[in-house]
Amino acid sequence: MNAQNLIRRYIIVGERRFSNYWWSSSILLGSIGFLLTGISSYFGSSIMPIFGNTNINFFPQGLLMSFYGSLGFLVSLYWWLLIFWNVGGGFNEFNKKDGIIRIFRWGYPGKNRRIDLCYTLKDVEAIRVELQQGFDSQRTIYLRLKNKREIPITGIGQPLTLKEIEKQASELANFLQISLEGL
Repeated sequence: MNAQNLIRRYIIVGERRFSNYWWSSSILLGSIGFLLTGISSYFGSSIMPIFGNTNINFFPQGLLMSFYGSLGFLVSLYWWLLIFWNVGGGFNEFNKKDGIIRIFRWGYPGKNRRIDLCYTLKDVEAIRVELQQGFDSQRTIYLRLKNKREIPITGIGQPLTLKEIEKQASELANFLQISLEGL
Protein backbone atom coordinates (compact mmCIF):
# COMPACT_ATOMS: atom_id res chain seq x y z
CA MET A 1 0.00 0.00 0.00
CA ASN A 2 1.35 3.42 -0.87
CA ALA A 3 1.35 6.43 1.46
CA GLN A 4 -1.61 8.10 -0.28
CA ASN A 5 -3.85 5.16 0.63
CA LEU A 6 -2.77 5.44 4.26
CA ILE A 7 -3.58 9.13 4.76
CA ARG A 8 -6.94 10.85 4.30
CA ARG A 9 -7.42 14.56 4.71
CA TYR A 10 -10.79 16.32 4.68
CA ILE A 11 -10.72 20.11 4.28
CA ILE A 12 -13.20 22.01 6.46
CA VAL A 13 -14.39 25.30 5.02
CA GLY A 14 -14.64 27.96 7.70
CA GLU A 15 -15.96 31.47 7.21
CA ARG A 16 -14.71 31.71 3.63
CA ARG A 17 -17.97 30.64 2.04
CA PHE A 18 -19.70 32.45 -0.81
CA SER A 19 -22.71 33.28 1.37
CA ASN A 20 -20.51 35.09 3.91
CA TYR A 21 -18.84 37.15 1.18
CA TRP A 22 -22.28 38.01 -0.22
CA TRP A 23 -23.86 39.05 3.09
CA SER A 24 -20.87 40.99 4.39
CA SER A 25 -20.68 42.93 1.10
CA SER A 26 -24.43 43.60 1.07
CA ILE A 27 -24.43 44.82 4.66
CA LEU A 28 -21.38 47.02 3.96
CA LEU A 29 -23.01 48.68 0.94
CA GLY A 30 -26.33 49.16 2.73
CA SER A 31 -24.68 50.61 5.82
CA ILE A 32 -22.62 53.06 3.75
CA GLY A 33 -25.85 54.23 2.10
CA PHE A 34 -27.54 54.74 5.47
CA LEU A 35 -24.49 56.49 6.92
CA LEU A 36 -24.11 58.86 3.95
CA THR A 37 -27.81 59.71 4.06
CA GLY A 38 -27.61 60.47 7.78
CA ILE A 39 -24.51 62.64 7.33
CA SER A 40 -26.11 64.43 4.38
CA SER A 41 -29.16 65.25 6.49
CA TYR A 42 -26.89 66.70 9.19
CA PHE A 43 -25.15 69.05 6.73
CA GLY A 44 -28.37 69.77 4.81
CA SER A 45 -26.81 68.99 1.43
CA SER A 46 -26.17 65.82 -0.49
CA ILE A 47 -22.68 64.34 -0.06
CA MET A 48 -23.22 61.93 -2.95
CA PRO A 49 -25.26 63.21 -5.90
CA ILE A 50 -26.66 59.74 -6.61
CA PHE A 51 -28.51 59.73 -3.27
CA GLY A 52 -29.94 63.16 -4.03
CA ASN A 53 -32.64 63.44 -1.34
CA THR A 54 -31.88 66.21 1.18
CA ASN A 55 -35.44 66.44 2.51
CA ILE A 56 -34.66 64.29 5.53
CA ASN A 57 -34.56 66.05 8.89
CA PHE A 58 -31.53 65.21 10.97
CA PHE A 59 -33.59 64.68 14.09
CA PRO A 60 -34.91 61.93 14.30
CA GLN A 61 -34.62 60.34 10.81
CA GLY A 62 -31.05 61.37 9.97
CA LEU A 63 -29.81 60.48 13.44
CA LEU A 64 -31.38 57.03 13.24
CA MET A 65 -30.02 56.45 9.75
CA SER A 66 -26.55 57.41 10.98
CA PHE A 67 -26.93 55.02 13.91
CA TYR A 68 -28.09 52.12 11.71
CA GLY A 69 -25.38 52.87 9.18
CA SER A 70 -22.70 52.84 11.88
CA LEU A 71 -24.08 49.65 13.38
CA GLY A 72 -24.24 47.94 9.97
CA PHE A 73 -20.70 49.06 9.19
CA LEU A 74 -19.42 47.53 12.45
CA VAL A 75 -21.27 44.25 11.80
CA SER A 76 -19.85 44.14 8.28
CA LEU A 77 -16.36 44.90 9.56
CA TYR A 78 -16.65 42.06 12.09
CA TRP A 79 -17.87 39.68 9.38
CA TRP A 80 -14.97 40.64 7.08
CA LEU A 81 -12.53 40.00 9.93
CA LEU A 82 -14.05 36.54 10.43
CA ILE A 83 -13.56 35.86 6.73
CA PHE A 84 -9.97 37.15 6.84
CA TRP A 85 -9.15 34.99 9.90
CA ASN A 86 -11.08 32.03 8.40
CA VAL A 87 -12.56 31.10 11.78
CA GLY A 88 -13.64 27.47 11.82
CA GLY A 89 -11.57 26.51 8.79
CA GLY A 90 -9.08 23.68 8.92
CA PHE A 91 -8.82 19.98 8.22
CA ASN A 92 -9.30 16.48 9.60
CA GLU A 93 -6.37 14.16 8.88
CA PHE A 94 -6.56 10.42 9.40
CA ASN A 95 -3.07 8.95 9.14
CA LYS A 96 -2.82 5.15 9.31
CA LYS A 97 0.88 5.32 8.44
CA ASP A 98 1.78 7.11 11.69
CA GLY A 99 -1.28 5.89 13.62
CA ILE A 100 -2.65 9.36 14.43
CA ILE A 101 -5.75 11.43 13.86
CA ARG A 102 -5.24 15.18 13.67
CA ILE A 103 -8.09 17.68 13.87
CA PHE A 104 -7.02 21.24 13.11
CA ARG A 105 -9.15 24.40 13.14
CA TRP A 106 -8.47 28.15 13.05
CA GLY A 107 -10.07 30.10 15.89
CA TYR A 108 -10.29 33.72 16.92
CA PRO A 109 -7.01 35.64 17.30
CA GLY A 110 -5.27 35.18 20.60
CA LYS A 111 -3.34 32.49 22.38
CA ASN A 112 -5.81 29.78 21.31
CA ARG A 113 -5.97 30.74 17.63
CA ARG A 114 -4.68 27.36 16.49
CA ILE A 115 -6.80 24.45 17.64
CA ASP A 116 -4.75 21.34 16.94
CA LEU A 117 -5.96 18.07 18.44
CA CYS A 118 -4.03 14.81 17.97
CA TYR A 119 -5.19 11.34 18.96
CA THR A 120 -3.87 7.87 18.29
CA LEU A 121 -5.93 5.48 16.21
CA LYS A 122 -6.03 3.14 19.21
CA ASP A 123 -8.02 5.77 21.16
CA VAL A 124 -10.85 5.82 18.61
CA GLU A 125 -13.81 3.60 19.41
CA ALA A 126 -16.36 4.47 16.73
CA ILE A 127 -17.76 6.97 14.24
CA ARG A 128 -21.18 8.23 15.31
CA VAL A 129 -23.68 10.03 13.11
CA GLU A 130 -26.30 12.29 14.69
CA LEU A 131 -29.32 13.33 12.65
CA GLN A 132 -31.71 15.98 13.99
CA GLN A 133 -34.71 16.63 11.78
CA GLY A 134 -36.85 19.73 11.94
CA PHE A 135 -36.76 23.38 10.98
CA ASP A 136 -33.04 23.68 11.70
CA SER A 137 -31.96 20.14 10.88
CA GLN A 138 -28.42 19.17 11.81
CA ARG A 139 -26.35 16.29 10.52
CA THR A 140 -23.10 15.77 12.37
CA ILE A 141 -20.38 13.13 12.32
CA TYR A 142 -18.64 12.54 15.65
CA LEU A 143 -15.38 10.78 16.40
CA ARG A 144 -16.02 8.80 19.61
CA LEU A 145 -12.98 8.06 21.73
CA LYS A 146 -12.57 5.25 24.24
CA ASN A 147 -12.95 7.67 27.15
CA LYS A 148 -16.48 8.40 25.81
CA ARG A 149 -15.46 11.84 24.54
CA GLU A 150 -17.12 12.81 21.26
CA ILE A 151 -15.49 15.25 18.86
CA PRO A 152 -17.51 16.71 15.95
CA ILE A 153 -15.60 16.41 12.70
CA THR A 154 -18.05 18.03 10.29
CA GLY A 155 -17.87 21.76 9.65
CA ILE A 156 -20.46 24.15 11.00
CA GLY A 157 -22.64 25.98 8.52
CA GLN A 158 -22.14 23.58 5.65
CA PRO A 159 -25.25 21.39 5.63
CA LEU A 160 -24.60 18.02 4.03
CA THR A 161 -27.32 15.91 2.49
CA LEU A 162 -28.26 12.66 4.16
CA LYS A 163 -26.61 10.73 1.33
CA GLU A 164 -23.35 12.73 1.66
CA ILE A 165 -23.22 12.30 5.43
CA GLU A 166 -23.85 8.55 5.15
CA LYS A 167 -21.19 8.19 2.46
CA GLN A 168 -18.57 10.21 4.34
CA ALA A 169 -19.21 8.42 7.64
CA SER A 170 -19.17 4.93 6.12
CA GLU A 171 -15.99 5.64 4.10
CA LEU A 172 -14.28 6.95 7.23
CA ALA A 173 -15.41 3.98 9.35
CA ASN A 174 -14.18 1.56 6.65
CA PHE A 175 -10.88 3.41 6.33
CA LEU A 176 -10.27 3.38 10.09
CA GLN A 177 -11.76 -0.13 10.45
CA ILE A 178 -14.04 0.87 13.32
CA SER A 179 -17.78 0.64 13.89
CA LEU A 180 -20.33 3.12 12.58
CA GLU A 181 -23.19 4.12 14.88
CA GLY A 182 -26.34 6.12 14.43
CA LEU A 183 -27.41 5.11 10.92
